[in-house]
Amino acid sequence: MNLAEQLEQNEKYDEAYAEYKKQLAAKPSDVEILTKLGHLALILDKKEDAKLYYAKILEVDPPNILAHEQLIDIFVHEDKFKYYLLRGNMHALQQQMSHARNDYKKAIDHAKTPQEALPARYLYAGLCEGQGKYTEAIDEYLKISDYDEKNPTVFLKLAELYEKTEGLSSAIATLERGLKDNGFKEFEEILAGYYIRNSQPEKAYELAKNELTKARALFDMGKNDEGYEILMKVKSSNSNNKIFHSLLAQYYFQKGMYEEAFKEIDEFAKLDPNSPLIYQMKALIYEQQGNSFEEHINWGKYNILKGEKDVALNEYITAYRFNDSNVDLIETIAALLEAEGDKTKACEFYERLADVDPKNKLALEKLADFRESIGDNYGALEYLDRLKEIDPRSQFVKDNYEKIKDRAENGSFGSFFKKIFGKRMGV
Repeated sequence: MNLAEQLEQNEKYDEAYAEYKKQLAAKPSDVEILTKLGHLALILDKKEDAKLYYAKILEVDPPNILAHEQLIDIFVHEDKFKYYLLRGNMHALQQQMSHARNDYKKAIDHAKTPQEALPARYLYAGLCEGQGKYTEAIDEYLKISDYDEKNPTVFLKLAELYEKTEGLSSAIATLERGLKDNGFKEFEEILAGYYIRNSQPEKAYELAKNELTKARALFDMGKNDEGYEILMKVKSSNSNNKIFHSLLAQYYFQKGMYEEAFKEIDEFAKLDPNSPLIYQMKALIYEQQGNSFEEHINWGKYNILKGEKDVALNEYITAYRFNDSNVDLIETIAALLEAEGDKTKACEFYERLADVDPKNKLALEKLADFRESIGDNYGALEYLDRLKEIDPRSQFVKDNYEKIKDRAENGSFGSFFKKIFGKRMGV
């Protein structure tokens, strides 16, 4: 126990306070020391000092609940704006979002001036956006813009929200207004990107300063060779730029140079291996090549990465129609169906997997498990026998073989299910 702690324990609070201040001078961001000082400042009725210490804690450790609670208690009677603002922050940290929104609204109502209300408005708007309440967020950012119109963040947030609610045209109009009325030059490149996405490559080319953005605009205008010239000029400085490789892949795709396009996609994948764009680009190439199997495989992978599992499953099943013997594909379809809770349909594909790959242990385990779950112990035992032959040391066999064998041999259901379900399931 150090001297400050001893003094505090002996209730020599003035001396302990002075000793902790000495420690703070050596460690100005130490949360434990700041907490001790805040606590002692309240005991010694040094409320203003306590505010500073707890505020410093929040600078160093923003999620600190204790500091929030202490400041809330301090401000409850003397400053309702700060009281509700801090209470809103604490509720947000505790994931009590409806309480946080109410607190931020009350903080706005208790602000002495519109400028003082701005932090609460920003937090309220951000919370609305995070909860998908885009219209409310837009309304709040519009109010903010009346008093903080020189802040480019307001226009950027409005553009993002308008894109989600009203479309690209409204987002573009917002950014154009920010550029025209406030001279936000940084909006030029951002606007160029919006123009490209809105199929306005000519406007994008006029505004763009970035060479890659210019090349993209030229490609979209059908000026492939001009875009390619730009890419070649900046090639040496963009070898590790994934956008460069995606644009070069686009150029080769548009020129029908598919092997070269695949090489650039591979370079892109090295830099961003989890990007859905990898599989989107490949799917488009395979479509042009007339390779329907690979086209739908890649659309499936694309939708998996986008989180669209239902769409991905449809793509994989379409691919299966073109090749019903691809082990990886069959296993993927079965796993997706199982994840959706459709075990019966999944087992149809595990049955097909066991046909295509008779030594596939996963398929045999899944089929044995499924047969047992529907009471067909005889059928389950057949799969366990196959699994046992392939892998005598299988833990799955060790855990299940004897109990299922006993049920199959002694249970009246065995012969019944053998008759009813004896035929192998077809896909």
